[in-house]
Amino acid sequence: MENKFLDKVENNAVVRIWLEKTQLEKGDSLSEGYTSELWDFTYISVRQNNLRELKEIWAQWDNETKQLFYYNYGDLPDLLDIKVDEHLFRALAQFWNFAYSCFTFGEVDLVPTIEEYTALLRCPRIQADKVYSKAVNIPNFVKKLMNILGMSEQWVSARVKQKGDSKCIPWKSLCDLILVHLDTKKKVDIFALSIFGLMIFPRTLGYVDEAVIDLFDRLDKRVTPVPAILAEAFRSLSACRSTGEGRFIGCAQLLLVWFHSHFWKVDKVSYRVVSENYSPLKELVATPRHEDVEWKAPWMVSDEILYRCGDFDWVPLLRIWGAVGYTPLLSEFSYKDDGYKKKIREVTNAWKQIHRMKRLAIGPMMIPEYNEWWSKRVNDNIARLREEDI
Repeated sequence: MENKFLDKVENNAVVRIWLEKTQLEKGDSLSEGYTSELWDFTYISVRQNNLRELKEIWAQWDNETKQLFYYNYGDLPDLLDIKVDEHLFRALAQFWNFAYSCFTFGEVDLVPTIEEYTALLRCPRIQADKVYSKAVNIPNFVKKLMNILGMSEQWVSARVKQKGDSKCIPWKSLCDLILVHLDTKKKVDIFALSIFGLMIFPRTLGYVDEAVIDLFDRLDKRVTPVPAILAEAFRSLSACRSTGEGRFIGCAQLLLVWFHSHFWKVDKVSYRVVSENYSPLKELVATPRHEDVEWKAPWMVSDEILYRCGDFDWVPLLRIWGAVGYTPLLSEFSYKDDGYKKKIREVTNAWKQIHRMKRLAIGPMMIPEYNEWWSKRVNDNIARLREEDI
């Protein structure tokens, strides 16, 4: 019999006790003798696809077609208006602590959460707890594309290219198809696929990767792409920081919007989070930046926060090319590793037993379980107990 989904909401005090107990019993996630610190300057390329044609197509669509897109895929088109500030992005990346998968600013740790990204993308059709996982037996790539594009096998096969170890389809082919397709729903689907391939997961410039198409094919089943979007950003930042260089292949636009969202001078900004039509992403794009900061996101509605899954003491985020976690006991694996099928089953089953904590009163985001503040507090408590024993 299939396990029933468990969504357990726990009091903050209970969560804190659990965190301290787990830290005492299992220790840190880091290897013995390793010191978590920010390394020297990392050169990160934020080279982007040219999105001009995507923006032009969107501008030409009538309101009815745009509303169809918003209903099926959320506020993704608003990201097209985000100009990536490469200098700011590179500066931000220097504070990525790949040991704990978070940004470390002095004594403060901060990380994008599933809840924040979900609120920013605001897609009404996704189910927040229906997580994407890569199929063990992947259906034929050409057949997937035929289904998404509404085109013949001959048309699709003639345009599929091999890039490195994966198959891709050129953006040029998708662009031409959007302009001439007679099915409005298919136009919207192809446009959304293009955004996912060119901006959300821009692995191969000018092409949409097979792994992106696998995820996109599952969106019809109302799975949420948010954990995968977060996971690819975490993995890419960590890969660049650990080697000292590299190209960021996550969604730079979304990460920068999230970062800016923590810097609003809230007494001059009107947030309408109670309105069902309120779009935080649209407002954040349109609102000028301020030098004075509020280190919280006032556009977030108070809600619970996912902090662990099943028997995992952390949240396993399934990427489209593997998996990564954002919690104390980090775990990352590739889909090519031995035993990955078993690992995927474990992670997928864990998502059926999620645990949330009530949102902290100090702001919309919780302090990550794995950050150094908790570690220091636990170590102080251990020292105090030892002194009492003496």
